[in-house]
Amino acid sequence: MALDFPNIDPVAIAIGPLAVRWYALAYVAGFLLGWQYCLHLVGLGKEGDRPNKTDIDDYLPWAILGVILGGRIGYVLFYQSGLYLHHPLEIFKLWHGGMSYHGGVIGVVTSLLIYARARKINVFRLADLASCAAPIGIFFGRITNFINGELFGRVTDVSWGVVFPHGGPLPRHPSQIYESVMEGLALFTILAILVHRKEIRERPGLLSGVFLLGYAIFRSIAELFREPDEQIGFLWGGVSMGQVLSAPMVLAGIALITYAWRHGGKARSAS
Repeated sequence: MALDFPNIDPVAIAIGPLAVRWYALAYVAGFLLGWQYCLHLVGLGKEGDRPNKTDIDDYLPWAILGVILGGRIGYVLFYQSGLYLHHPLEIFKLWHGGMSYHGGVIGVVTSLLIYARARKINVFRLADLASCAAPIGIFFGRITNFINGELFGRVTDVSWGVVFPHGGPLPRHPSQIYESVMEGLALFTILAILVHRKEIRERPGLLSGVFLLGYAIFRSIAELFREPDEQIGFLWGGVSMGQVLSAPMVLAGIALITYAWRHGGKARSAS
């Protein structure tokens, strides 16, 4: 038994030669909803070194740049280095696809550090807000991965297996949906519950650590069902590239949680 793949056109809107894809709209929705959610979170509590709404508004372009540059560079380095080494101009053809979520995280962290230093605000508090909003974009991104019929799962005999257009004749795990639920909905819910607790907000960096640890765990679980990238395959002992890249996030997440819990209320503004 298998489910039919929903025949959804990857192009959401087409006006003459102009085509707007669902994937692009997912990025727009993720940034806009994430921005509004951060503005809502700013109103929680009265911590003195919490970023204000102007800080959030001004950081939005930095976040967009960090996600796009980090995601693209990460994909080039982690997944297709050989191709882009021989065809460097392909790096700039974003419409051909190719983004790395782990690279996007690195890009956002870099933008946070630079922006917080320039504005002399607490980098951990800003990172906590961004971390709470990040699962929104991840959710929409994974849904559009499913719409595009890409990054599908391994062959399966479960009743909800899907025959993807580019995945051969056998049903596969809809791993994109698994990831949208775990990395998107579940992680968002966990962070939403935590951010509304005063004792958590008083420990800058704790929410960021939970995000890094949570994403890494959920991604590693999803990789057990996801078909590895064709050009890479499995690495050592059946480990996937996604699991390898998640390992440093586990360590970073644990380190941040430990630091924040021990130094709650003592973090100083980045300068």
